[in-house]
Amino acid sequence: MLDAIDAVDWGAIPGHPDWYEPARAARGLRELAGAANLVEAAEASSLLGGGGLVHGHSGAVFPAAAVATPLLLDIAQQSHPAARDCALGLVDEALSSYPHVEYTRVTTSYGTAVPICCAIAHQLRARTAFLAGLGKRGRALLADAAEHWRFEIRECVADSNDTAAFGALAGCFPGGVHAAELHVGGAIAVLEEVALEYPPVDGSGEACLRVRGRRPAELPPGAVIFPAECGERVH
Repeated sequence: MLDAIDAVDWGAIPGHPDWYEPARAARGLRELAGAANLVEAAEASSLLGGGGLVHGHSGAVFPAAAVATPLLLDIAQQSHPAARDCALGLVDEALSSYPHVEYTRVTTSYGTAVPICCAIAHQLRARTAFLAGLGKRGRALLADAAEHWRFEIRECVADSNDTAAFGALAGCFPGGVHAAELHVGGAIAVLEEVALEYPPVDGSGEACLRVRGRRPAELPPGAVIFPAECGERVH
């Protein structure tokens, strides 16, 4: 785990110059991973919450938090119970905090400009079994992550002036009609009206969204849709 922490160039990750302190991120994660009691875990957490991953005083989250989330979840699974509690608290704080207007997105395997909150939610969903096994706290984190849904388009069909988009839904699409972001090849377009046409069945994730006023050619296979409100979250 320490090798994975040290493999990250924390100084190369962008962040607000007055708030983000890369050295706190690296040191805090190393110390949290090795914490053997509540005091040591709390001291490490204060580094991460005081400029390493979030800036607790201002309520801001940094792009480094998205990079650190899988590491924090590793710590939660493998380290001392006190470290686990602090790690989960930091992930929870990062997910609910707002980024500075100039540092709102990160590059991931499924997009080059993914909102920080959505990237964190993706990592939480990847540990569903572990988090669900923690009971109420883990289930609450998963419920929060579900609000930051993601839809990957696989096929589209014209339906009058709208498009029925078939694909994989991660998270929970809320009821009603919502604005969304369409990510295609590094470009982002706003979809004014998107609604859930058919929900996933039997936990498959397969779903259908209705995109109003758009043609299938505008929604190519492989494009990804995120909540517009996540892209608009700024400090």
